[in-house]
Amino acid sequence: MRFNYREANPQVFQAMLRLEQFASQIEIDPALKELIKIRVSQLNSCAFCINMHTKDARKRGETEQRLYLLNAWRETSLYTPEEKAALSLAEAVTRIGDGGVTDELYRSVSEYYNDRQIADLIFIINTINSWNRLGISSGMEPGDFE
Repeated sequence: MRFNYREANPQVFQAMLRLEQFASQIEIDPALKELIKIRVSQLNSCAFCINMHTKDARKRGETEQRLYLLNAWRETSLYTPEEKAALSLAEAVTRIGDGGVTDELYRSVSEYYNDRQIADLIFIINTINSWNRLGISSGMEPGDFE
């Protein structure tokens, strides 16, 4: 690890915890939240967060098969249409510079989620993106904090 951001600036960590606490209270299925956190962490190559959230997903009863195939979610019927819509949104928001959230994607996502739920999903996506960037920039690796 390059540096421990918790020690370098505890206020940063506390601010991130407040974001995470708010995200945890959002009324989106907790299993879907974990899938989003894992997928975004895969896209960002955040090993620390992938490790953490796959463990959390397993504790919630997520299957090994769905975890193993998450990086190929489009190619399998293991995920519901609602999950696929949320994962599409997660990828678009994470890769916002590659075309962003198009009107077509918004229409697709809005088939399953209302505007409040879409805003909630985007907040969850942004929160894990922030954690990823903090973890990667500080050089965190799986096992740094258990």
